[in-house]
Amino acid sequence: MATQRKQPVGILGATGMVGQRYIQLLENHPWFEVTWLAASDRSSGKLYGEAAKWRLDTPLPERIAKMTVSPADPEGAPKVIFASIDAAFAREMEPKFANAGCAVLSNSSAFRMTPNVPLVIPEVNADHLHLIEEQASRRDSGGYIVTNPNCSTIGLVMALKPIEERFGIEQIFVTTMQAVSGAGYPGVASMDILDNVVPYIGSEEEKMEEETLKLLGKLSGNVVKPLASGITAHCNRVPVVDGHTECVSLKLGNKLGRLATRDEILAAWAEYRPLTGMKLPTAPDQPVEWAPQNDRPQPRLDRNRGNGMAVTVGRLRPCNLLDWKFVLLSHNTVRGAAGATILNAELLANLGKLEPVAEAAASA
Repeated sequence: MATQRKQPVGILGATGMVGQRYIQLLENHPWFEVTWLAASDRSSGKLYGEAAKWRLDTPLPERIAKMTVSPADPEGAPKVIFASIDAAFAREMEPKFANAGCAVLSNSSAFRMTPNVPLVIPEVNADHLHLIEEQASRRDSGGYIVTNPNCSTIGLVMALKPIEERFGIEQIFVTTMQAVSGAGYPGVASMDILDNVVPYIGSEEEKMEEETLKLLGKLSGNVVKPLASGITAHCNRVPVVDGHTECVSLKLGNKLGRLATRDEILAAWAEYRPLTGMKLPTAPDQPVEWAPQNDRPQPRLDRNRGNGMAVTVGRLRPCNLLDWKFVLLSHNTVRGAAGATILNAELLANLGKLEPVAEAAASA
């Protein structure tokens, strides 16, 4: 899709790791153009190239480097904001921008479980976006907040959705091996993570358990009814730079009247392409990719599938405790953070909730 006029967008928390990933992914985006950057008071007023220590493997765009970092205030900001700030600040700042008429696409955990705030993965629960109409800011100023899930949750839910849809799920057991980039920069001290596994990530297990059930739940009127499934999560930090690996065991439901076979589960993943035809620029052609090798997926080999937006699954086999078990991998700062937020914005544009790209997106 080509459009003459791109939507101006801003990045709140622009100097952080996810903020940098927004800049990387939005460079040359066909619908959106970064025109505003904001960060903490210590960065405000500086040129971005001076304020941010660029940490990604592509050059900092020269245009962005020369932009001045603005105060974190909606005055003068564009009407579409990609936000990645600490939850404590997000609780104050994100409603402020929404009340000023901005569409706030948030990577923060602050409002994910708020009843009238959509927690969305476009391939999973696009219909939950209706909840923005229940927000007071939407009625008063047109602004609203939409959130994407935690970086470990998003890979899990994308792998589970095709299974839940066809067979049902009664119990979920997941153990994560999460990359250090998920902790931001400077993240985990090298003496703590090298030659080590840290079996604790603050609030991570609770987020996975709550968010998974909301994402897989059904919108009933103006309320999301969580999936009626048991879930337990064990979350660990491991010495990998990018890419969260998760080992999952499932007890399936009884939608078929019998246990689903291995071939049926593989078919569910292969055939799950709910965004086909929408032509969203960031959406992967195959959201869930199967890796048939016995020793895959692996972070170094598989995290960039679908430009980092696909989830890779492998090692599907019977589980002696539940029914089936498998391994999944997702890129935590692309699919699990900045890319997820950008894809939510593209979906909103396609649905006519953003201007001026809405018309072009809808006709693509």
